[in-house]
Amino acid sequence: MTYRWITTDADLVAHVERLLQQPRYALDTEFHRERTYFPKLALLQIADAEQIVLIDPLACDLSPLKALFESEVLAVLHAAQQDLDVLTHACGAIPRRLYDTQLAAGFLGYSTPSLVSLLQAELKVPMAKGDRLTDWLRRPLSDEQCDYAASDVAHLLLLQDTIEAQLAAEGRSEWASAACEELRVKPVSGVDPGMAWSRLKDVRVLKAKARGVAQAVAEWRERRAMSLDSPVRQVLPDLAVLGIAQKQPRTIADLAQCRGVDDRHTRGTVGKELIAAVETGLAAEVTMPAAEGEELERHMRPAVALVSAWVGEVARKQRVDAALLATRTDLVSFLRGDETSRLAHGWRNEFLGDGIRRLVEGRSALTFDGRGGLRLVDVSPEPAA
Repeated sequence: MTYRWITTDADLVAHVERLLQQPRYALDTEFHRERTYFPKLALLQIADAEQIVLIDPLACDLSPLKALFESEVLAVLHAAQQDLDVLTHACGAIPRRLYDTQLAAGFLGYSTPSLVSLLQAELKVPMAKGDRLTDWLRRPLSDEQCDYAASDVAHLLLLQDTIEAQLAAEGRSEWASAACEELRVKPVSGVDPGMAWSRLKDVRVLKAKARGVAQAVAEWRERRAMSLDSPVRQVLPDLAVLGIAQKQPRTIADLAQCRGVDDRHTRGTVGKELIAAVETGLAAEVTMPAAEGEELERHMRPAVALVSAWVGEVARKQRVDAALLATRTDLVSFLRGDETSRLAHGWRNEFLGDGIRRLVEGRSALTFDGRGGLRLVDVSPEPAA
């Protein structure tokens, strides 16, 4: 695999200027987050129609990339969500125009395909073998690592052309474009510190006061992990959060007796801040967020399963990834009458909206079609009493 390394600021600036004259480029990243709170960018790969470059973020100032990302040049990625998160933290910007080949392939019947499987299916191109657990922060990288990294972008532009030609033939290019823009503007993944407690295992069995303490301690842990750029589990394990929530210590001595707490949690400012968090939590009134579907009126909850079955059938018949059509959250939002629901407007509404309304209003029903599928049939209105 032929590629060029960029390890100086001057070379990066020159390459960005070159890319600004191109219509598009392929982009991928390698990163780690096992030892940090925020993802640590370890390598950035970019390909255009003529060459592949590997950019070393440990050696270069990446700020020149902002000009590229904020331009009209199209960025082509595969499974871009994590890459966008990484770029947000590393560069302070993400591409203004984005095409995700994984998302786009979903409109051709693929279900979140890997790049390996998509390249094999569409281009008959085998991918370079690589170690999934490789250390991308190591320098120098081996030839095998570099070949593997370069292969992630080597065929992306051709793959986009192949997918886009099929989408155009099916009249689905606009659908894919809309889905890619939804992904691009989606908030960076992460945890709202105030809601971190709700992700704790077994948190729903806690009583009211314990919930308040769990909320306050988990929020303290999340904010401290952010400030230290350290994984939350290294700041305070989940077991300790739950142990503190149940015991509700008022003194350092009591804190030391909580399950999961060790000496580093009781010394200095950490111990004092944890006791303060307990006091804050005891004064708070915290309720568990409603489980998905519970925010619907009780008589509407069975409709989620019924409509989900219909969505799955439409996805199967139309060869569209069901996850692109509607998630369970989308269905609950739509059934609740939320005007901001993704199903309330756009191509999803055109695709599914009328059928869902007919089902929940009792004007249609689902039956087996005798061939292993489902069909929507009209239902005669019941005679007036």
